[in-house]
Amino acid sequence: MATPSGGYGDAGATGESSAAEQQSPGSGYPSSEKSQSSTKSLSLTGSVFEQIIENERGYANDSYFMPCDDQEQTRLAVTHQCYTSILNGQLSFQTIPRGVERILDIGTGIGDWAIAVAERFPDAEIIATDIACFQPSNVPPNVVFEIDDAQEEWTYAEPFDYIHIRGLSGAFTNWPALYLKAYRHLRDNGILEVADFGIVNTTQPLSDSYLSIYNGACHSACEKSGTTIGLDHMQKTMLESAGFSIAKNRTIDVPLGTLSPDPRKKVAGKMALIATLEGLEAVSLRLLTRHLDWKAEGVRDLCGKVQEELMTPGVRPYIPCQFTIARKLIM
Repeated sequence: MATPSGGYGDAGATGESSAAEQQSPGSGYPSSEKSQSSTKSLSLTGSVFEQIIENERGYANDSYFMPCDDQEQTRLAVTHQCYTSILNGQLSFQTIPRGVERILDIGTGIGDWAIAVAERFPDAEIIATDIACFQPSNVPPNVVFEIDDAQEEWTYAEPFDYIHIRGLSGAFTNWPALYLKAYRHLRDNGILEVADFGIVNTTQPLSDSYLSIYNGACHSACEKSGTTIGLDHMQKTMLESAGFSIAKNRTIDVPLGTLSPDPRKKVAGKMALIATLEGLEAVSLRLLTRHLDWKAEGVRDLCGKVQEELMTPGVRPYIPCQFTIARKLIM
């Protein structure tokens, strides 16, 4: 389970059913019935786009599995607080150069990071993109929100000093191609930062747990959709193949909850727990109903059981958070 996630980002393979597809701890999990969909219009700074409603959740398009509704926007705000707590109040794992001129935030979601960076660097131009941007009110004048799919051709006329990608595990079917675009659109010595959360685990192994069933089902659904969840997209070799030099790479295990003796991890853990519990349904609902033919009530039932497991005393769940800093070095 790769949650908390962030941004609204884009994602079928076929094969034999796995144990996760067949296993149904409770009644009514798999179903041949397809998800019921409808649309509603949402305004976006003077324009309108159709939000797809499936199983009472709103989505930006017909392919990406993460929702973009009010519930998800609240979760993304908590996730942003979690990242800043992990980074001890900073906005990036790498110090952003003082003279930075152009910054690109891919998969900006509700735009918390882009707005905060724009406030700290008032002379820089910040472009924040997503497939469903919701521009907040009272944003700094130096940040612009654009609807854009990063999997499509990049048409920026000028290069960037800093490109930021956060919480987009599972959003793209071709990460190497995305990294190559980022490399081409960075200035010489420019910086790419990629940050994400991995799969929730427990310090005390849970045999035949609902968490393991949930993780297995999500992975099976991702394989069918042509995406992956977790931290595979942050492999050094993938970035190096695009031409990048890895400057920093660190994974921090964040205990979920407030049991950590480290004050910083205690705050981050509280935020991560909230985002994780809320994110269980967000990550799995469309994946499992669309690609494994589960019923929505079966997905929600499993999510509730996973929530109970994660809150069980002594389980001690944690989630890895990885930061990678890559540079475009010109020899």
